[in-house]
Amino acid sequence: MSVQEYLDKHLLSRKIEDAVNAAVRAKAPDPILFIANHMKKAVSPVITKIKARQILDSQGIPTVEVDLFTNKGSYRASVPSSDVSPSAPMAIHDAIELRDSDNAKYFGNGVSKAVSIINDKISEALVGMDPQQQSQIDQAMIDLDKTDNKSVLGANAMLAVSIAACKAGAAEKEVPLYKHISDLSGKSSTVLPVPMITVISGRKHGGDNLAVQEIMVMPLGATDFAEAMQMAVETYHHLKAVITEKHGPTECNVGDDGSLAPDISCITDGLDLVIEAIDRAGYNGRIKLALNIAATDFCVGKKYDMDFKGPNKSGQNFKTGEELIEMYTKLCTDYPIISISQPFDKDDWENSKVFTALEHCQVVGDDMLMSNSRRVERAIKDFTCNALLLKVNQVGTVTEAIEVVKQAKDANWGVVVSNRSGETDDSFISDLAVGIGTGQIKAGAPSGERISKYNQLLRIEEELGSGAVYAGQNWRSP
Repeated sequence: MSVQEYLDKHLLSRKIEDAVNAAVRAKAPDPILFIANHMKKAVSPVITKIKARQILDSQGIPTVEVDLFTNKGSYRASVPSSDVSPSAPMAIHDAIELRDSDNAKYFGNGVSKAVSIINDKISEALVGMDPQQQSQIDQAMIDLDKTDNKSVLGANAMLAVSIAACKAGAAEKEVPLYKHISDLSGKSSTVLPVPMITVISGRKHGGDNLAVQEIMVMPLGATDFAEAMQMAVETYHHLKAVITEKHGPTECNVGDDGSLAPDISCITDGLDLVIEAIDRAGYNGRIKLALNIAATDFCVGKKYDMDFKGPNKSGQNFKTGEELIEMYTKLCTDYPIISISQPFDKDDWENSKVFTALEHCQVVGDDMLMSNSRRVERAIKDFTCNALLLKVNQVGTVTEAIEVVKQAKDANWGVVVSNRSGETDDSFISDLAVGIGTGQIKAGAPSGERISKYNQLLRIEEELGSGAVYAGQNWRSP
């Protein structure tokens, strides 16, 4: 095609004339720049290239990063890793993270297969598509994969591309990412979430003997997100001082996500430390507590081994489901606990149902649900919990993540957007939490790579200005 034929086909003379007229009407101070931008907007956006690579997450485990190119720009996304350690198996209800299984490299956790799939199969399927059409892009990958658990393409490969496309769609619309996500979810408003900030870690995340995974603070009494972060961070630093005073300077250890891991084995010891830190910070009554039990890890048969991390296990500290219910009931009575995540084994639906019915606190389904719509449907029907922990890499695409949140909210559940054990500096979940108005976000301690999520929320609140709404006391139904 000759240059003249191309000009005639695309009506460029008319479009240039329109751009010039628009510059005149706008009294543009820089007409050439105005005309160039006007012409750029007149071109339909298309994906031109997708390039993936292997990077490392916060635990030194390989994960996927993607650069998605359109005819107007480039957009980068990286995905977190599930709770994996060298040779650790995936959770059985997770969407599959595609890994290399080459034990000679990264203990089998490399993601070069996922990278190759993105650069070849996914790129071929998506090049030429409009990045604004999120659901069509995600459906194209779902159709290409053809499995329920994303085992062909890999949820890590699909999600990285899905997030990058979401960022490209927002850029084309010239709106912030959270606003684009809000539009995709059909919402007309945005909400800054209450942060669930981890301050003490146990389980596999801390070097202590604490069976439960996390003790978290939730600054419900803050007037805005900025104050919420101030309250939580000051408490976190006071907690360091409290631990040092009570256990010595060598016991102020740090867990995988930057939270503290003092040498304790009893949950009440940890709660007492946090309560003292809150009191010293001057936020007594304004900060509530949340627990992530992750009980699946210490479930043995039908009992729960509360000493599973102890060096000299006596085998005497096993609890039945009924005894755990009694323990949680007392904890909620003695401490300002408003949320407990995964209080029982992933398949212990009966005890979870009994505890949820007591209405002591929000009961969050984690391993039990795996952000899986079918398991969420069962839990809603059986009343086995009343909140969803959304981990986007358990789902595989942005569209499916939005749909499972709608499913939970239609049941009047709470929703917590969550980070993963192996994180990157991508702050997508911050925009996601604001855009779909979950009211709660769990992003780890206020340190290390986790801080990127909190800093992005601070930026969003500043950008929204007087229109910013902090969920606060409406954390479950913002």
